[in-house]
Amino acid sequence: MIEERPTTARGGLKQLTFEDGLVLSAECKEVVAEAISTILDAIGQDPARDGIASTPLRVARMYDELLSGYMTDQVELLNDALFDVEYDEMVVVKDIDFYSMCEHHMLPFYGHASVGYLPNDKVIGLSKIPRLVDMFARRLQVQERMTQQIATFLEELIKPRGVAVVVEASHLCAAMRGVKKQRTRMVTSAMLGAFRDNPSTRGEFMMHIGASSDPLL
Repeated sequence: MIEERPTTARGGLKQLTFEDGLVLSAECKEVVAEAISTILDAIGQDPARDGIASTPLRVARMYDELLSGYMTDQVELLNDALFDVEYDEMVVVKDIDFYSMCEHHMLPFYGHASVGYLPNDKVIGLSKIPRLVDMFARRLQVQERMTQQIATFLEELIKPRGVAVVVEASHLCAAMRGVKKQRTRMVTSAMLGAFRDNPSTRGEFMMHIGASSDPLL
């Protein structure tokens, strides 16, 4: 548990007060805020003017939230949500919304993930799979690595007969800059165990995640 420890920034940020966050300490937030102030000044904006005077503080707080996945307690994530169940058919949780930060340009990429597994006498509580996705999404990431991390962690966590993860996302680094293709989406997958070895198992998973969801649910 991080204690609240207010501090007031130095130099041009004297009006801003910082507190320890989940990821960033008060001192780290101050460093981030001063960097943002420097950027504003470099592009010809007065960091003290109305409208952006508190922007450095807002950005520092934002990064503390967006990067919270680094501090997720894996034991707490599970929180006794592993259950002995006589069920050996596929479990699929699909269309899990997520937001992440591209580590190359520090711009967002966002989309949805679908996760499936074949239980081996144990199942995990439903809410834990979206939390697992968030744990890896709320970091500086690349989509390929995030996809593999989700699959590997779930495999280590519940020891199933197989794990499948498919992630589809839009990247603002490709939409706002560079090639500037707004509708481009990237799809990545990770198939472990039976999903890698058995084409019919993999095909069943792809059928499940491709099926239309009931809009009334």
